[in-house]
Amino acid sequence: MRTITSIFRNIVIFLRTWTKLIVLLLIGLAIIGFIVFVVYKPMYSVSLNGEFIGYTEDRGRLQKKINEYIKSGDSKTVAFVEIDNLPEYNLCLLQKGLTANDNEIFDKVISSGVPYYKYYAILDNGEEKYYVQSYEEAEAIVQELKNKNSQNKDTITYTLKYETQLKDFTDTNTAVAALYKEMPKITTTKFVTKKTVDYTNTALGIALIKPINGTITSRFGRRSSGTHTGLDIATSAGTPIKAAAAGTVIYSGYKGSYGNMVIIAHTNSIQTYYCHCSKLYVSKGQTVSQGETIAAVGSTGNSTGPHLHLEVRVNGVAKNPQNYVY
Repeated sequence: MRTITSIFRNIVIFLRTWTKLIVLLLIGLAIIGFIVFVVYKPMYSVSLNGEFIGYTEDRGRLQKKINEYIKSGDSKTVAFVEIDNLPEYNLCLLQKGLTANDNEIFDKVISSGVPYYKYYAILDNGEEKYYVQSYEEAEAIVQELKNKNSQNKDTITYTLKYETQLKDFTDTNTAVAALYKEMPKITTTKFVTKKTVDYTNTALGIALIKPINGTITSRFGRRSSGTHTGLDIATSAGTPIKAAAAGTVIYSGYKGSYGNMVIIAHTNSIQTYYCHCSKLYVSKGQTVSQGETIAAVGSTGNSTGPHLHLEVRVNGVAKNPQNYVY
């Protein structure tokens, strides 16, 4: 019995001793912690490419600022910034008198970046002419040229660019004034249907596009049955016919063997004829753009099947359309 009592007493003494030691240890740690709290503060040392560049108290806030700069730069023209190396952070305790230098760290990090600028290039027939900052400015230039019925309204476009070199920007009014080209004035509405042909390839000064896609069934020129003043392109009835170039409609109606016909004057001397149409979508005096739908393929007039009879006339003389299209 005495042995058990002795063992129990020893255990109690042992526990009391260790409890005192633990309490003393905790008090010591608390004192040390208090001293550290009063004298020191936790901070992050920051290094870039292995080189120390400063201290920050808030690693998350600093890195967020860097990330936002990478994403969008520091102005509305910068799309993004390419930075190869990001900073590294290490937690440490430093005397409270030491201050963070987040701004200096930020400047050193971004100084190694390559900014990519965002802007819009205004093109005329695929060639870059002017540059603007925003989509709204680019759209306004294109729309204003259309409103003014500029001769090049169908070739003015814009494209979004990302480059490391910033261009000189032009304001909307200056770009419109510089790009505007007055439409040739059509001083005559006369047209001829005489079978006068010329085989020489005369430069028109304008570019023509195909009014339709189809199969050529009858070519231009003299033949035993007479003179064919145009080119016949067969396709299904109702196929949209597009204007080969911009200009003014000087005839839209039925014309004998031509059937339903549209004539567009592109300059005072150059005209294109679109014949045997099933439907006419434009009227005399109307201004049309290159590629605009003006009629539909049909078989009216002297025709044996749906096709487009296309003529190109210079000063009333029929030219071979295949010198310019097809």
